[in-house]
Amino acid sequence: MSDLNRTVRELLEGSLPVLWVSGEISNFKRYDSGHCYFSLKDKTAQVRCVMFRNRAGLLDFQPREGMHVEIRAVVTLYEARGDYQLTVEAMRPAGLGALFEAFEKLKAKLAAEGLFAAERKQSIPTFPKAVGIVTSPKAAALRDVLTTLGRRMPGLPVILYPCAVQGATAAAEIANAIRKATERNEVDTLIVCRGGGSLEDLWSFNEEVVARAIAECPIPLISGVGHETDFTIADFVADIRAATPTAAAELASPNRAEWLGRLNEQRRHLQRAFERQLQQRMQKLDALGRRLRHPGELLERQRERLQALTLRLQAAPARQLERKHNSLAQMRLRLIHAGPDTAPARARLERAGQRLEAARVRSLEQRAARLGNLAARLQALNPTAVLSRGYALVETANGKVVQRADQLHAGDRIKVRFADDAVDAAVTGKPVEQQELF
Repeated sequence: MSDLNRTVRELLEGSLPVLWVSGEISNFKRYDSGHCYFSLKDKTAQVRCVMFRNRAGLLDFQPREGMHVEIRAVVTLYEARGDYQLTVEAMRPAGLGALFEAFEKLKAKLAAEGLFAAERKQSIPTFPKAVGIVTSPKAAALRDVLTTLGRRMPGLPVILYPCAVQGATAAAEIANAIRKATERNEVDTLIVCRGGGSLEDLWSFNEEVVARAIAECPIPLISGVGHETDFTIADFVADIRAATPTAAAELASPNRAEWLGRLNEQRRHLQRAFERQLQQRMQKLDALGRRLRHPGELLERQRERLQALTLRLQAAPARQLERKHNSLAQMRLRLIHAGPDTAPARARLERAGQRLEAARVRSLEQRAARLGNLAARLQALNPTAVLSRGYALVETANGKVVQRADQLHAGDRIKVRFADDAVDAAVTGKPVEQQELF
């Protein structure tokens, strides 16, 4: 008997592939060991099923008596009793297979049309002026989003576009809410969200009408539907997908505290840079100030140079005459030693001496005349001499000489220099019409 049952089991397991079978759960029992035993039946037949602990632990729902399910199983034989049964590897509520098929079909269709393409997706504003939320007013996701927005950016305007997020009319209401947000043009960021749930609960966000409305929406849109492991068609069409509604709110709003910290850091950086620039400019100004010389000081230097040149000019004829006298004395000594008739030479020498003396006098007169001319020119350039004749020198507050009236404006501070002193003054009006001085 054992050999027979083993042979039948091997025959069943070897000849039949892994199957998907649907039916109604009957006599469901979960033992302390974690193994599940039940029967799967339809209107005319039933079969025993076993789902061992390692597979049962992967279920994301609780099987119940009378629930319609679809199981993935291996056909086998329980040798101890000779009972034919199914060893279940996976289980899901009945109907999910059709939903998954519809999901994949619509996903492929919209992808082929380019609705998922990265180039059509818009960037989310860093600092939105207002955020719109498409969800149910009763949804827990709405509270999560509002709490997150209030924490990250207090005072950010939020507008709710209410709609159902589950049920027969939910898809149409979601699409209409998105279109209403577009028509009203009140926000620059839109969040479409709801909390987690089963595939059936989230199915409204897998409808084509919702996908089309998201694709046509000109407002940057964030999809925050379900939990992190949930994916919907809306996630693929949206400009950006958030794992949860809370994550969607974080993507839609800047972190006020973080940005304030960054701004404060930039302010400190700019302040340090400004202080460095100011210090460099002050040092440069000090260096320029040390190089700057007053016109009076420059004139004084020129006067001293002119005096030195004058002294050299006055001493030049005397030195030249001395050299001539020395040359003449040497020539006289040479003549005496030569012993010739010196009378003619003496006469020539006397005439040469007379011419030399006359030349010296003329040279002195010419140089005196030139010196007088230079002194007169120097005196004409002397600002003090000009000021003594009743004129005044006008300077701006920073010491720059004013040469034209259009250099000054009403309210400017000036300094007026006279021959004996200087006074501070202010410009009280526009330049008057020019008149002849003489």
